[in-house]
Amino acid sequence: MNRFGMTNGYFYVTDKIKETFDRDGFIVVKELFNKEEVDKLRKCIETSEDIPKHAIDLSDGKGAKSRLCIWNRAGNDVCGVASRLQKVAGTLQALLGGHELYHYHTKLMMKEPEKGGAFLWHQDYGYWYQNQCLTPDMGSVFMPVDRCTKENSCLQVLAGSHKMGRIEHYLMGDQSGADPDRVQLAKQRYEHVYVEMEPGDALFFHSNLLHASDQNKSMLRRWVLVTSYNQKINAPEKKHHHLDYYPLEILHNQALIECTRMDSTIDKAFMDPKEDKSASSLKRKE
Repeated sequence: MNRFGMTNGYFYVTDKIKETFDRDGFIVVKELFNKEEVDKLRKCIETSEDIPKHAIDLSDGKGAKSRLCIWNRAGNDVCGVASRLQKVAGTLQALLGGHELYHYHTKLMMKEPEKGGAFLWHQDYGYWYQNQCLTPDMGSVFMPVDRCTKENSCLQVLAGSHKMGRIEHYLMGDQSGADPDRVQLAKQRYEHVYVEMEPGDALFFHSNLLHASDQNKSMLRRWVLVTSYNQKINAPEKKHHHLDYYPLEILHNQALIECTRMDSTIDKAFMDPKEDKSASSLKRKE
């Protein structure tokens, strides 16, 4: 099993947990955020003035769209504080070997009821490789504020597929996706897991883990925060649409409860998709 729980409000990366992450490429921590914390995250997202202004529609090429909003600096609002907590950033840092991490970007993925678009099978490093991050020593934390079930298109992963290394990626519609032939081979070897989660749970996963999600045809909304991190020693020289290394101050776990800012007083450097040069460097797969 790759689902673990908190201990007295803390989460500790034991040898067993590290072995599980190294084997499967992911772990789930149940109730990493309590109800008060989830409610604050949801309020921050739903009342933000910046998110609607910077959100974009992303077509899945099959008649549906998802809305996506990406920012490069964590910020000091509730969402930014969440990404800097010891139980979030500190946990991923331990899972990736203990080297200093920095905030690469955070995105809010918004799949609306009945019309939320699918995301192709892909590896995050399949895309980040284009930014000249030399190694896949990167990862993300998937933090839902809504229930994620098969019905409303929870994340799907191929457990252990991170061991395949980077797969060739192509542009397919508005998205980058892994070579479909290689994905089919991977499905024959690696367990296909539907990662159903409750609000407050968190999924930690390696940048080479193959993952995808279906269209949301249900009546249930599916909004998820995903924060991605890179190791300081892996910071690329290439200037691109994500910012250069900047020290990440990891905060104590009570900082989210103590934070009252629903809007950041620090510029979060919302991403303009027109500045994304990495996707355009991929070959197009028809």
